[in-house]
Amino acid sequence: MSSLIIRPVRTAADTRRFIGFLWTVYAGNPAWVPPLWMDRKKLMDRKKNPFYQHAEAEFYLAERDGRVVGRIGAIVNHHHNKEHNDRVGFFGFFECLNDREAAHALLDQAAQFLRSHGMDAMRGPASPSVNDEYGLLINAFDKPPVILMPYNPPYYIDLLESYGFRKAMDLYSYLLSQDTVYSEKLERVNNLVKERYGLTIRSMDMGRFKSEVQLIKEIYNKAWASNWGAVPLTDAEIDALAADLKPIVVPELVLFAELKGKTIGFALSLPDIHIALRHNKKGRLLPGLLRLVLHKKKINLVRIIVLGVLPEHQPTGAAGVLFYETAARARSLGYHYGDAGWILEDNDRMIKAAQTLRGEPYKTYRIYEKPL
Repeated sequence: MSSLIIRPVRTAADTRRFIGFLWTVYAGNPAWVPPLWMDRKKLMDRKKNPFYQHAEAEFYLAERDGRVVGRIGAIVNHHHNKEHNDRVGFFGFFECLNDREAAHALLDQAAQFLRSHGMDAMRGPASPSVNDEYGLLINAFDKPPVILMPYNPPYYIDLLESYGFRKAMDLYSYLLSQDTVYSEKLERVNNLVKERYGLTIRSMDMGRFKSEVQLIKEIYNKAWASNWGAVPLTDAEIDALAADLKPIVVPELVLFAELKGKTIGFALSLPDIHIALRHNKKGRLLPGLLRLVLHKKKINLVRIIVLGVLPEHQPTGAAGVLFYETAARARSLGYHYGDAGWILEDNDRMIKAAQTLRGEPYKTYRIYEKPL
């Protein structure tokens, strides 16, 4: 019987095999969207990715007879443990053939790394954090992932649960359609909220990009501080994210809610470039950009990535207004669908806002946890 070897990623060639294994797992899967190689490398780069300024990670390959059959990352996020006063470690970047032995050996290796760093529980998938690709898709496997969301085969559920993982939290994505979002009542309520509180909504000014990003910094961590598992983004992380997203930002889809001249919330939505990148089979940058240009007109969906309001202003209903205004401005730009996600299953306020817009819960992502 062939022997299974689990070994750490140490060389550039190892990194290429780690990333390239994606094309083995998803060969022939019509729903999968090939990522850009440069983006995958950036996520793993412990010298350049600012996330690793406050985190430690190790990446592993599983091999049989020299053939990669699985991979995983083990992550200690010190900011998470400081924020939540616990000792939870994370696993992520998990990909594997339908092979329990290989999957469990990889998870054993990740658990060993986390125990050696004093962790008493393992949670994930997080690649590498709550602010990146997060969760395991547990339904809707026939639907392609939208921008910055994970995708996986259905058998991953068995690989994790047979190891002893149990649900910690579910995350929902709601599908919004321009066919069903609007009603006279909803428009009337939206206008009443704006009038009652003197609330105004404006689009991002790309000519003041740095100062607009600074506003986002000031709101983001405060608005999400009370959410389960939330970890503040550092200035360096937000700057890096802003630089990465700037080329695809549509300013009309980045909205700021203002009250008496003060910014109290914002919503960030992006066109789902995955609709174009599905045609970029090898994940290379140059043909990827060319295909993005060629297929740009086919993009008919936006993802509402971040939407939040400062805690003291949440009772005003500003979040609902941001939702509605995002839908209205997306319609004016020709986008027919919106993906509102993810939303924590216990975030009643945001779930209600999505339901008010007649959003359909169409994807669920699960965060798993296991004591060490």
